[in-house]
Amino acid sequence: MPSHKRAQAAPSAPLENTEDDDMSDLVQTQSEENDVNESQYIPLMRIVMSKKQTKRHSAKILREGWMVHYTDKHNMRKKHYWRLDTKSIIMYKDENSTGYYKELPLNEILDVKTIEQHAPLKEQLTHYFEIKTHTAVYYIAGAPCDERGTQNQPDNAASWSTAIKQALMPVTPQSSTPMSGTPGAKGVESMQLKVPAPGETGHLGMQIQSEQEFSQLYQIFADEVLGSGQFGTVYGGIHRKSGKHVAVKLIDKLKFPSNKEAALRTEVDILQKVRHPGVVEFQQMLETPDRIFVVMEKLKGDMLEMILSSEKGRLSERITQFLVHQILIALHYLHSQNIVHCDLKPENILLSSDSDFPQVKLCDFGFARIIGERSFRRSVVGTPAYLAPEVLRNKGFNRSLDMWSVGVIVYVSLSGTFPFNEDEDINDQIQNAEFMYPPNPWKDISDNAIDFINGLLQVKMSKRLTVSKSLAHIWLQNYQLWSDLRNLEREVGERFVTHESDDARWAEYERSHGLQPVYV
Repeated sequence: MPSHKRAQAAPSAPLENTEDDDMSDLVQTQSEENDVNESQYIPLMRIVMSKKQTKRHSAKILREGWMVHYTDKHNMRKKHYWRLDTKSIIMYKDENSTGYYKELPLNEILDVKTIEQHAPLKEQLTHYFEIKTHTAVYYIAGAPCDERGTQNQPDNAASWSTAIKQALMPVTPQSSTPMSGTPGAKGVESMQLKVPAPGETGHLGMQIQSEQEFSQLYQIFADEVLGSGQFGTVYGGIHRKSGKHVAVKLIDKLKFPSNKEAALRTEVDILQKVRHPGVVEFQQMLETPDRIFVVMEKLKGDMLEMILSSEKGRLSERITQFLVHQILIALHYLHSQNIVHCDLKPENILLSSDSDFPQVKLCDFGFARIIGERSFRRSVVGTPAYLAPEVLRNKGFNRSLDMWSVGVIVYVSLSGTFPFNEDEDINDQIQNAEFMYPPNPWKDISDNAIDFINGLLQVKMSKRLTVSKSLAHIWLQNYQLWSDLRNLEREVGERFVTHESDDARWAEYERSHGLQPVYV
């Protein structure tokens, strides 16, 4: 491989978090003071195919107004100012109050039932609709100013009932049947939904009749967009019965291109097959005539957020080593199953916590391929900024594609910029240390880290480091990293990123250096 020396060169452009609706281009945003040389570098950003909203400043108010209610526990009528937002119903003393009497989270609502309006005497109606939860039934008598039975009371109640139902399933496609509040609808307790075994059905997931059945199991938060990939948008949600937070990928069949069905089935097969601490956990898949719902575990954030929010806009070597080692362990498992991710990037590396040393899990297998050890594929995959040259040149690729992506991830983690610009041949740039390793920030980064990156960013696939050789590289062989990983395993309660065959080596290191193991 070429020898890269630390060269004098213009510093890379600063890290920026940008989003763009153009799926084909990477747009470089820069401040006006950046000079011509700096404009050659692409700052780290969120790639458009994984556009993500992670900060929820305030929930959108969907409806508000005075309402009177009582419950099956207490028949005394209570008057409050109600606000319905995307996550809950909040009952205030009045419209100007900041403190509230009660908050009713949407994920606790099991059913909203509208009372039929064909009673012999409408005056006999004591309420217009009901809200059922695990602990109580709320009977809604309408607005206090209309309690004498004016004509607009049923309409007002119907509007509230409809608004709450829509909030319970906020992403229903236009072609879906309106939500029904009829008695006898299936409840959470009686629904026995599970993902079928491969070959058990011709459908992707367990069939249900409507989005309303899904909403009886899960509450989706429409304003909590976690990401969007090749096949759909991922929202935050809650499992109603357990209260467990989940991530739900929604796939609209009506907008889904028929030529992508095989790729979607591959993603589904992979999600059902893989079981590893370093891969996001698949929980359930449900299918309606219009939609597919893929339910997965929800984590705290992703690696890109961690980089962007760091003080210098880049990570330290210690943290990068910790994260990259976990990525490689997950890849080792996937490659052993002949699964190649094909779209590795910081956005697809999820983190279990906000700590400096979180557990890592890979997600989004929309571009994944089943590729044997000696096999090649030739198809469109991944995100251009992280793709190996053989893919960009439309040549055959193999599982070493993932290793190139790891090299780019290490580079952007340590520097806050992408290693290549768009205007020159990648091979030429790799040969030029001024492009690859300008002194800011690379003068502060170890030679071992640069050697590790060089071993991964090899244009010739045969020269690229494999997962096993990467894990054995000197950059990932140090006691501090070993201790950090053992601490992680202690927290998780499972040994999955280190191996007992190394215990004796590091125990001897501790004895010879007089160290007390921090992971004991």
